[in-house]
Amino acid sequence: MTRISSFNSPLLLGFDHFERVLDRISKTSPEGYPPYNIEQTSDNGLRITLAVAGFSMNDLSVSIEDNQLIIRGRQVEEESNRVFLHRGIAARQFQRAFVLAEGIEVMGASITNGLLHVDLTRPIPEPRVRTIPITEDAEAKPTITLDQDQAKSARSSHD
Repeated sequence: MTRISSFNSPLLLGFDHFERVLDRISKTSPEGYPPYNIEQTSDNGLRITLAVAGFSMNDLSVSIEDNQLIIRGRQVEEESNRVFLHRGIAARQFQRAFVLAEGIEVMGASITNGLLHVDLTRPIPEPRVRTIPITEDAEAKPTITLDQDQAKSARSSHD
């Protein structure tokens, strides 16, 4: 079956990366363990909270791999002589992945009362204006005109 890309429009140039990310998201399993919340804490702040009751700080790891926030939990099962009549709380390992948009930064992680909080920030992009000159000669080398702020920073970096 041929997959139809929603990024096939000629108006969407250079969005191949987004298409690959969407493919990766669609292939991840929708498993619900551990449960999590994503909340907006400020205009630029986000917080992911995972319910990790029974896990200690040493059982958890938070890392960033290829624009993905990866949260792993693995409890070390201690050998003991305990006999369970019912075992509803399993020492279950997990891996939860969140795809991060370009520019999202992880500010830190903390654990409180069985909840793992991962704080993220989304920096506000500064608008850039660039003028592209139009020439009559098709074989002329293209030149880029910098606005005043860009020209100042270019001159100061060459000094």
